[in-house]
Amino acid sequence: MSEGGLVVRFSGVSKVYRRKHFPSFLLRELVAGLSTPERVVDQHWAIREVSFEIQAGETVAILGVNGSGKSTLLRLVAGATHPSAGRVSVRGRVAPVLALGVGFEPDMTAPENAYINASLLGVGREEAELLLERILAFADLGDFADVPVRHYSSGMLARLGFGVAMHVSADVLLIDEVLAVGDGAFQNKCLARMRELRDEGRTLLFATHELGMARELCSRALWIKNGELALDGPCADVVDAYQTALEMR
Repeated sequence: MSEGGLVVRFSGVSKVYRRKHFPSFLLRELVAGLSTPERVVDQHWAIREVSFEIQAGETVAILGVNGSGKSTLLRLVAGATHPSAGRVSVRGRVAPVLALGVGFEPDMTAPENAYINASLLGVGREEAELLLERILAFADLGDFADVPVRHYSSGMLARLGFGVAMHVSADVLLIDEVLAVGDGAFQNKCLARMRELRDEGRTLLFATHELGMARELCSRALWIKNGELALDGPCADVVDAYQTALEMR
């Protein structure tokens, strides 16, 4: 685990997606050579010139409406995508929970997927075998533990994904809004585990619409608005400003 200091730095980071569109046309005209569809390309800036630093041990809420750029920001931290401009620097092992079922092999069982995912996060063979029992106990899959995960509900996939991410020795834990799919009991279990990790000095980045949860868990918040960093500060202050903005919409 990283021993203090800077773990995440965004320096003027932008991420643009280029979307290609084709105008509608009649196939018979195209075949007859009477129409040639012209490709139109436009750009969507998911993140634009965002800069911030996160120190080891900080718990940071990522706030913003749907489509504001929260998930893109976490994907950049995870290395799942790369910036179009600027620089992203991350130190230490990162454990992401960004989308349900991503990284799971549908024809494999929960133990097989947990073992592979832990290995992909840099966990050695012996450590993965030791963690496997704790991961499965946390996921609480019951009789479905040995069933291929293609048959899992979204809640079961979330429990397995969280079980892996929350039990590997990661320096930075990334959590997107997938926590919302779990039932109340599972959410409470996740929050209890996240508090434990916070108290151990792990770094948590938590994208959420649950403002009460953000207040309770996080010491700091980043408000992302239209891909830009609108506010960065103590969690209570940022939540208040964000909530006021939502009420004025």
